[in-house]
Amino acid sequence: MPDPASTLQSPGSAAVPDDLGPWFHNLHLDDGRTTKGDLGVLGDFPRWKWDELAPHLPEQLDGLRVLDIGCNAGFYSFALARRGADVLGIDHDPHYLRQARWATDHIDTGTGSVSFEAGDVFGLIHERRTFDLILFLGVLYHLRYPLLAIDAVAERLNPNGTLVFQTLCMPGPTPTADQHPPENVALCDRKPMCAPHYPKLAFIEHRLADDPTNWFAANPAACEAMLRSTGLTGLDRLSDELWLARAPEAGVRASRHWNPRELDQFRDRAAGDTDVDAGAGGAR
Repeated sequence: MPDPASTLQSPGSAAVPDDLGPWFHNLHLDDGRTTKGDLGVLGDFPRWKWDELAPHLPEQLDGLRVLDIGCNAGFYSFALARRGADVLGIDHDPHYLRQARWATDHIDTGTGSVSFEAGDVFGLIHERRTFDLILFLGVLYHLRYPLLAIDAVAERLNPNGTLVFQTLCMPGPTPTADQHPPENVALCDRKPMCAPHYPKLAFIEHRLADDPTNWFAANPAACEAMLRSTGLTGLDRLSDELWLARAPEAGVRASRHWNPRELDQFRDRAAGDTDVDAGAGGAR
């Protein structure tokens, strides 16, 4: 994380309409203004996080369909649209959606396009649209049902599609090739679960960072194990809490030990027509 004091602010940052604040995303508008007058502890966020990711994505995304889950004020959506993508940003918070929609009039997306819809990540269970690139950033640890969310996200990727995944992690090493979870743990010898590289989830009963919506923090091994269990392949860890993953191979839906009818049951319980086209979203 950069030192906020070393991050320059636009002199026009205070000119953004007061009734749109507070801002979590610091957007850089075409006229030189930025949306946050006080950059705070996170600095020029999420610009510095985008700088980690940007070199790993194609410079030209012309014609690709992109989904930004939990888009907040739309920083990543606008950045990908400027590379030519057709981006759908979704969030459950009307405050963030209002910010994002206001920003569409102040940020040039070039040959790409961006639109914003209300929704949450579990709406993907009833979603039929698919995407070439999905951003699932800063959402998982806010969810009480994290693996269900990853299952739903993986199903929305087109063949050869890419998932960008980021989540708050508990401390722990990334397992090496010979440190993947064992095929079996003996009932009477569960010590392997205590190994530093064993997949673990820390349950947050009360608060983390004074936020009651933080529920789980996975260690890096658990992040990779959960992604693999959905059938996602080609995991590439870009930084401490950031991964790329490829769409499941044809015919591979999830862990061979999991009955996918469990996910189908959620679809059958959808209110009204299952042709719901409400998008998907989350909270960041």
